[in-house]
Amino acid sequence: MRVAGVMSGTSLDGIDVAIVEIRGHCVETIGFTATPYPAAVRAAILGVSNCPTHTANISRLNFQLAELYARAVLAAVKRYGPVELIGCHGQTIFHEGRSNTLQLGEPAVLAERTGVPVVANFRARDIAAGGQGAPLVPFVDYLLFRHPRRTRVALNIGGIANITVIPAGCAPDDVVAFDTGPGNMVIDALAREFSAGKLNCDRGGKIAASGNLNRPLLDDLLRDAYYRRKPPKSAGREQYGVEFLARLRQFGAPLPDLIATATVLTAVTISLAVRQAVPGPADLIASGGGTHNPQIMTHLAGFLPGVAIGTSTDHGIDADAKEAIAFAVLAHETWRRKPSNLPSATGARRAVVLGSVTPGI
Repeated sequence: MRVAGVMSGTSLDGIDVAIVEIRGHCVETIGFTATPYPAAVRAAILGVSNCPTHTANISRLNFQLAELYARAVLAAVKRYGPVELIGCHGQTIFHEGRSNTLQLGEPAVLAERTGVPVVANFRARDIAAGGQGAPLVPFVDYLLFRHPRRTRVALNIGGIANITVIPAGCAPDDVVAFDTGPGNMVIDALAREFSAGKLNCDRGGKIAASGNLNRPLLDDLLRDAYYRRKPPKSAGREQYGVEFLARLRQFGAPLPDLIATATVLTAVTISLAVRQAVPGPADLIASGGGTHNPQIMTHLAGFLPGVAIGTSTDHGIDADAKEAIAFAVLAHETWRRKPSNLPSATGARRAVVLGSVTPGI
């Protein structure tokens, strides 16, 4: 079955579409596209994310994003050929694990524009079953990266960073996964501020390289109890949004120093999580936008001596496309009425079929 996976994450960098061919447990990537969000759309998303807003803004954005998703899917289909199903994660604007979550991107619009069935609203059923609603990608990490003799840790560095620990030769119930803390979210916001809106990220880690680590600030940030809390656990803009940025600014450090410190925070919290979850040797398989930041990757190598660090691209899965690929696979499981959350990762009481299906034309 040919499936399109649509992902727009907390980094707010745009819409990723992966088209994959799924045969049993074999997943072949046919093509991948990335469409940046217009500046006005990014601002609109920030304007309704974890902050007071008007229901009209949320409703309008719900339909506007779906139109953008449809255009992105149709462009990918024009380039790589038709699909039979779409899995759309939607744009998260609020998330409280075990309690509630909200992703925008009206699936009815996407189905109407493309004529293809759409699976959406993946996180709600896991929360209804007592889970965090995140992370959901570990099911796919297990399918793609498990190894009979090697423990593997799949790391995604998006807006939020998360890991999936896949012990050697393990069963699905042995997988552990959780959000480690900030990924690119804080760095990106500070880079936009530093550049007066001209940059959406610290490209190549250049700003961080020009700054200095503020050790007192880092020590203060690392006191957050979240980093010592046992999984399952999840994080989002609620923890690392406007209030967190205001906390950083209170230290009065120059922006390059704040960016350097935020970069180390991302790497050190990932490393702490890996060391806590995997006491022995392991392969770290990284994906997401953070893999393009050499400052993050260099810090990780320094904090994790003895861990073999590579990217999912090294294993045949494009590091930029992995999350979109994952939601194509999850949609396929939903279409087959198969559960695809891992209770060991989300904390749900049981495995459940995720998402809701909107028929195509």
